[in-house]
Amino acid sequence: MSRRVVVTGVGLVCGCGIGTEEVWRNLLAGKSGIGPVTHFDTTGFDCRIAGEVRGFDPLNWVDKKELKKMGRFIQVALAASDFAMRMAGLTITPEVANAAGVYIGSGIGGFDVIEREHSKYLQGGPGKISPFFIPAAIVNLASGHVSIRYGAKGPNSATATACSASAHAVGDAFKIIQRGAAEVMIAGGAEAAVTPMGIGGFAAMRALSTRNDEPERASRPFDGQRDGFVVGEGAGVLILESLEFAERRGANIVAEIVGYGMSGDAHHITQPAEGGDGGYRVTLAAIQDAKITPQEVGYVNAHGTSTPIGDAIETSALKRVFGDHAKKVPVSSTKSMTGHLLGGAGGLEAGISILALRDQILPPTINYENPDPACDLDYIPNQARKADVRYAVSNSFGFGGTNASLLFKRWG
Repeated sequence: MSRRVVVTGVGLVCGCGIGTEEVWRNLLAGKSGIGPVTHFDTTGFDCRIAGEVRGFDPLNWVDKKELKKMGRFIQVALAASDFAMRMAGLTITPEVANAAGVYIGSGIGGFDVIEREHSKYLQGGPGKISPFFIPAAIVNLASGHVSIRYGAKGPNSATATACSASAHAVGDAFKIIQRGAAEVMIAGGAEAAVTPMGIGGFAAMRALSTRNDEPERASRPFDGQRDGFVVGEGAGVLILESLEFAERRGANIVAEIVGYGMSGDAHHITQPAEGGDGGYRVTLAAIQDAKITPQEVGYVNAHGTSTPIGDAIETSALKRVFGDHAKKVPVSSTKSMTGHLLGGAGGLEAGISILALRDQILPPTINYENPDPACDLDYIPNQARKADVRYAVSNSFGFGGTNASLLFKRWG
């Protein structure tokens, strides 16, 4: 008999705010977190906009002497973990330390650190490379720092499955608790790839929006005039607990996680499979894992990046999953406001889906102005909507054809 797993904390940091409730308020208000890039000089770049975490002061979470030991993705992961732990009211005592783990993914890790240290090498040779370069940059150090901070000595891991990374981290953490290998998992993802090589690399693939003069209107998932995604940064972290552990400590339960699906497209390094085969199979896998029917799903937080091909194929996948019910299932892409957090997207959007269940209100897809015949579902256009929702799905799809689907249930 597998164990029930609940969510007791949600920590969100992104372009729409620093802190869970601030992010949630801005999303419900349809407020974009996208603007001109300030992290570096974008002269000569085709794309000059991003969803930066503006006003983020890492010294609110990290001692000054520790800053040089961590890339920005680690800093935002620590901040999001702090918000999640506070919501959960959780302290990891020595008695439970071995049963408390951390699983935080990232697609790229410390891109900012890699670029900075490479520049120092080119200018001054190998003697100029920081001794903290490697631990500041590698993907699993977000999990490492969080575990050190809270004394979590249980399972400790990190996913690097591109834009599915943090959805996989949450799903894997769910299964770790479900099978009894931990009582608590701090799980999610973080990304900080608003760097010259990050923006320049995606732009070279022709993947990014070039609507530089209207940054707040650039990310427009499912809209007929979408022209690419906008890179975002930040983190989304959840506190998952076995139901027994949460009840024993009198925790405030926010939602239950009941389903997790994984699939591979086996098709192309960057393009999703025709007809949304991978997205279809992964969503169905999460629904089957939860032992519910597709008709019971009341909300889908879509991957919805705002690319011409991706959004149309994802729409096809949802039609295959839900059949005649597809037009009745509200779907939104909050990337319209946050931008695409890459490896941090799944954690952020899982948290958003949980808050939608908590408050029974669905966040909108903003900038939806021009219907696209290939995208003809209910995308909750431009305004949040009150709803009676019991189950919510959060989908993430990554380069290499790696897909993850998470399914959450309203608590109470």
